[in-house]
Amino acid sequence: MCAHILVAEDDEMQAELIRRLLLQEGHTPVVVHDGRAAIDEATSRRPDLVVLDLMLPKVDGLGVCRVLRQNGDIPVLMLTARSTEDDVLLGLGLGADDYMTKPYSPRELLARIRTVLRRTQRPTDHSPLLRAGGLTVDPVRHEVTCDGVPVPCTPGEFAILHAMTAEPDRVFSRRQLLQHTRGHDRASTERAIDVHIMNLRKKIEPDPRVPARLLTVFSVGYKLTGQPS
Repeated sequence: MCAHILVAEDDEMQAELIRRLLLQEGHTPVVVHDGRAAIDEATSRRPDLVVLDLMLPKVDGLGVCRVLRQNGDIPVLMLTARSTEDDVLLGLGLGADDYMTKPYSPRELLARIRTVLRRTQRPTDHSPLLRAGGLTVDPVRHEVTCDGVPVPCTPGEFAILHAMTAEPDRVFSRRQLLQHTRGHDRASTERAIDVHIMNLRKKIEPDPRVPARLLTVFSVGYKLTGQPS
């Protein structure tokens, strides 16, 4: 089951750990670090699940859950250091689908996520589409369009666009992108990532010589802009 999962966690190390676990499971994670960003992201892109820390800045996790329940039925898995019975009951009372306390086992977290997704799985007549900067990526059908026009991609190119459209405007190093292409391009190297980027620009840029979507961040790597070209 490939799911679009929003992770709202202010601890960056914890957030990165969860993001990597979800990627290994084949999911598409998006990470935010405060409650306001979580509400905005969930409202605009409607994830299949929200992994929600309670101790968030700007708007705490209970406030986020309250807003999500007012506006829809997005599944919520609360993940928090608060472990009293009252905290658990309050979270579940606001409509959380499950509740885990820190510290937690990564294996148990993944098992809980699988359980919530199975229990709340939506009809499969639509795909969890990812959109950024005029690009649309369909992880289920393995299709990419640019401004509505189909874009043929190799497996390695698709893996890169899949990762980057899931987190628009995030800067990816070559090594990070290489991790996403593992299993698709077994012989891929960091230099091969540059070739993938060059080929993708030929397919999605109005002028590949002056990129407007797939940008180079010098001495760091690449990012896909979230704004329309």
